[in-house]
Amino acid sequence: MGKKKPRPRRSFTPEFRAEVVELCRRGDRPVGQVAKDFDLTETAVRFWVQQAQNDAGERDGLTSAEKEELARLRWENRRLREDVEILKRATAFFAVETG
Repeated sequence: MGKKKPRPRRSFTPEFRAEVVELCRRGDRPVGQVAKDFDLTETAVRFWVQQAQNDAGERDGLTSAEKEELARLRWENRRLREDVEILKRATAFFAVETG
């Protein structure tokens, strides 16, 4: 038997995600059925539900805003470390040239 082809990565609007989460919260259908009805993976739908609970303070974990801030700070930290490394090399180069 062959392996399944991976799905292409799709993006969804916040409104669509909120609608799917609301359907899951109502409890009319299980999460797996909601996922199947919208041609989504059950894992993605469960993640959206958990993230909505985090954002609403119903569950411990980082909110969406905190995750965005953390990603931005990590990116900035990486960029600053690269800048420091460049400055160290430049300092060493000019110390040899003038020394």
